[in-house]
Amino acid sequence: MTRKQELRSSNRRVVLMTGAAVVLMFGFGFAMVPLYDVFCQVTGFGGRALQSTATAPARIDEDREITVEFVASVGKHAYMEFRPKVAKMKIRPGQYVQTSFFATNLNRTPITGRAIYNVAPAEGSLYFHKTECFCFTEQAFKAGEEREMPLVFSISPDVPDNIKTISLSYTFYDKTANNQVAQLTTQGE
Repeated sequence: MTRKQELRSSNRRVVLMTGAAVVLMFGFGFAMVPLYDVFCQVTGFGGRALQSTATAPARIDEDREITVEFVASVGKHAYMEFRPKVAKMKIRPGQYVQTSFFATNLNRTPITGRAIYNVAPAEGSLYFHKTECFCFTEQAFKAGEEREMPLVFSISPDVPDNIKTISLSYTFYDKTANNQVAQLTTQGE
């Protein structure tokens, strides 16, 4: 094999390996978001509460109370009013509680949004179980529409004694704004 053929063969190998690396990195990038979401749901990592399918608590711990604080905010492009019905409440571990959040679309056009939640402290997310939540699905609002959005949850009686307060925070993001930016970017190409 001549020097020129060796060089060509070596270059071909480098191009193929680089192409394979690019394809693998691209695929890995697409897989990261769903894999991270599954990981957070299974482990409670990142303050994500586990979704419960239970219909009745196993037991209610009548000797303890946990303070649950509710926090609401809106994302950068969400022109909305978003707030909890109550800022905080005391509940007994094992007790199912219903509360709600209020949202108003302040836009003159319809929007579709999604509420992303976080539980603090992170350890508390392992014991926080939601059976009904507006955060499970996207929310479509007509122009100026106001809505009460329910939340049903419980805190496991197995919650450690050192956890006295759990904060549940939601950030409401307007997905319509992101879609419009993507459409404008695509149209400009």
